[in-house]
Amino acid sequence: MGQKLIIDTDPGVDDAFAIALAALSEDVELLGVTTVFGNVSLPDTTRNALRLLALCGRSDVPVGAGADRPLVHPQRSRATRIHGADGLSGRSSMLPEPTREAHRSGAVNLLAELLETADEPVTIAAIGPLTNIALLLATHPGAREHIDRIVIMGGGLNGGNSTPVAEFNIWSDPEAARRVLVEEDVPCVLVPLDLTLRCAVDSAWLAKLAAAGAVGSALTALTPDYVASYRKVLGFDGMAMHDAVAVAEAIRPGILRTEPFPIEIDCTSGPGRGATLVDRRPGLARDEAEGPVPAGTVHVAVDTDLDGLRAFVLDRLSLP
Repeated sequence: MGQKLIIDTDPGVDDAFAIALAALSEDVELLGVTTVFGNVSLPDTTRNALRLLALCGRSDVPVGAGADRPLVHPQRSRATRIHGADGLSGRSSMLPEPTREAHRSGAVNLLAELLETADEPVTIAAIGPLTNIALLLATHPGAREHIDRIVIMGGGLNGGNSTPVAEFNIWSDPEAARRVLVEEDVPCVLVPLDLTLRCAVDSAWLAKLAAAGAVGSALTALTPDYVASYRKVLGFDGMAMHDAVAVAEAIRPGILRTEPFPIEIDCTSGPGRGATLVDRRPGLARDEAEGPVPAGTVHVAVDTDLDGLRAFVLDRLSLP
């Protein structure tokens, strides 16, 4: 059936592209989608996930609603300025109505159930705050042996987008991020802002997607406000598809070039809170060839064939 995948998400316009990328890929067995607070409230992220799966004709995929707040401190702010009050630029009602309800057992129990019943290790694409994943690893420690790797969209090597140093997903729950990335013994790939911003697509790319089919047309209809918010960041009409870049790596391992680095997450209450501290000094990281990589060493995505990645995403989303 192909790559077994679970997506943990807070849709979000870029999350919408990421979910569709996985849902439409024939070489992916999308086992489930779990939702978390983040860009908007949990009821909105859950409703958006259900609508997006309906758009892609994948209402067979179970959706579990998860954490509605961070582990320790309240979420400081949401991303409605960029994603709109409903998470999808105020256009979520343009998507099909869900044909099923969220799974009765919730996100963490659904994650554990899907992992434990899978006949081979599963990749988790974590493209929102990491609260659900931290709770999973804390409450179901046996789940680790069923996880192939966790591909995480988050962090910034050279700055953030929520504060000068912190990226939104990590900043929304630094304690959860630290548990997953630093404390837990599970393979992680971190896809940071530095790379996802370089993978931004322009208006010509979006026009091709809009003309490609019903799903592409519906996805691009969600983007006008998102594109407007990125105009100042990018310097052109286009958008960063952050989460889709991480899901591309989850689907096709190696589409991003990664390097292993020691990592730390700032969980203090000062101006550095939420910063992703990646130690890039030469000679400190240790690769698998030298033995097991210790917790706190994360494979960080540093480069890709930009045109190749954009073409990969466009092709997967361009169904008739």
